Amino acid sequence: MNYYFINLPKKREGSYFAWFLLTLGLDVDIKKYKNMPSTKKKNLIILLLIGCFSLIQPVNAQVPDEIIVCLKSGNAKTLSGYFNQNVELVVPDNDNVYSKAQAQLIVNEFFNSYAPKSFSVIHQGGKEGAQYVIGNLATKKGSFRVYFLLKKNNGKDYIHQLRIEKQE
Repeated sequence: MNYYFINLPKKREGSYFAWFLLTLGLDVDIKKYKNMPSTKKKNLIILLLIGCFSLIQPVNAQVPDEIIVCLKSGNAKTLSGYFNQNVELVVPDNDNVYSKAQAQLIVNEFFNSYAPKSFSVIHQGGKEGAQYVIGNLATKKGSFRVYFLLKKNNGKDYIHQLRIEKQE
């Protein structure tokens, strides 16, 4: 087993930033860094920060377009293809965890009662493996706020939670 220790000298020969670069595994000559002009030091720091931030890219995972189209058109059958085996479903008069088949029937009843006119995404976000969407569903009988949570399983997105709540 290998143990690595960082022995900081008792007499400081460079800046803390130079020691930080050494801990990252970058070969830095402390004396050269100490004598480097301040503009070059600033440029080196900026270059390293840009490099670090370019590694931290946001995950822009997209919600499948087919889900949005299903909500716009009221297609419960195709939408249910994205349901997990058990779905937490909240629609008017129904609030429970349902099987995929039960959830399809309930969503189909909802779309029959409230025929969609349009659906628009207000906000979406998440991280790798899980996403959420908040949207507005306009129907002939009023507007609804829609929330759904997608989780990725074996490379496919599944709806784990779907909430369709009346806006007042």
